[in-house]
Amino acid sequence: MNKKIPKTIHYFWFGKKPLPPLAQKCIESWRKYCPDYEIKRWDETNFNIDICDYVREAYQAKKWAYVSDYARFYVLNKFGGIYLDTDVELIKPIDNIVDRGPFFALETEEFDSLNPGIGMATYAENKFYKKIIIDYNNSHYLTKEGVEIKLPVGKRVAKFLIIDGLRNKCGIQKIDDIYIYPKEYFCPLNYFTGELKITQNTVAIHHYAASWLSMQEKRNHKIVQKISRVFGRKAGEKIERIINFPNSIKSKIKKIGIYSTFKYYYSKFK
Repeated sequence: MNKKIPKTIHYFWFGKKPLPPLAQKCIESWRKYCPDYEIKRWDETNFNIDICDYVREAYQAKKWAYVSDYARFYVLNKFGGIYLDTDVELIKPIDNIVDRGPFFALETEEFDSLNPGIGMATYAENKFYKKIIIDYNNSHYLTKEGVEIKLPVGKRVAKFLIIDGLRNKCGIQKIDDIYIYPKEYFCPLNYFTGELKITQNTVAIHHYAASWLSMQEKRNHKIVQKISRVFGRKAGEKIERIINFPNSIKSKIKKIGIYSTFKYYYSKFK
C-alpha cells in the first residue's frame, strides 16, 4: 500500500515581522487552487529554535531562511505534507503532482539546481528526509570563528541525490522514491534574465523574493540581471560573485575582526 501525502501546505515565517504583500498574495493562491488543503504556519511560537546547533546558530544570526531550511525537512518528515516558499505563487491545482508521490523541483536546466523551497512534498517518515536531517544535525551554521557558512539547502540535498542517481537529463526523474521535476513545473521565471516561460506543465511561479539578501545585495542583483540579459547567465553569476565580494569582507570584519577575516580568506584561497 502506497503512503499518501497529507493535504497540508506548510510554510515558515521566522523573525516576527509581518508578512509582505507578495507572501500574502502567494498564500492566497494556495487557498484558491488547493481549497481542501490545510495551510499551516510555523514560527518561533510552535517550532523549537534550539532543536540543533545549526538552527540555533542561524536564528541567532537572524538568518531566517536558513532556519527554515532545516525546519521544513523536520516538519515534513514528522507530519508529511507540502512545503512552498512564501514567494511561490500557484497558477493551477497541484493534486496530480501530490498524488503521484514525494517530489522536489529544479530551479534551472542544470540537474544540480534543486531548490526545496520552490516545491517539495512527502509522507511522514521518509528515509531520504532522515538523511538530510542527520546531515544538518552534524553541521553548524557558524564556524568556530563566527563566520557564516551559508551552504544552500539545494546543494546539500542535491549532493545526496547525485550519489543516489540524479543525472543531467531531460524530463522527470525518480530518485529514492522521490520525483524530481524540471524547472518548467515550479520555476518558469529565469532568476538572471527575468524571462517568464510558462508551459502546459507549469503549476507555479517562483518570484525570487530573496528575503535573505541585504538591500545592497538586491541592488547588485538588479545589475547582474541586466548583464545576464546581454552576456548570458554564466557571465552574470561570475559578476555577481565579484560585486558582492567587498560586502562579504565588510560583513566578516564587522563580526569577527580583521585578523580572523584575513585568516579565513587565507585558508580558503591558499
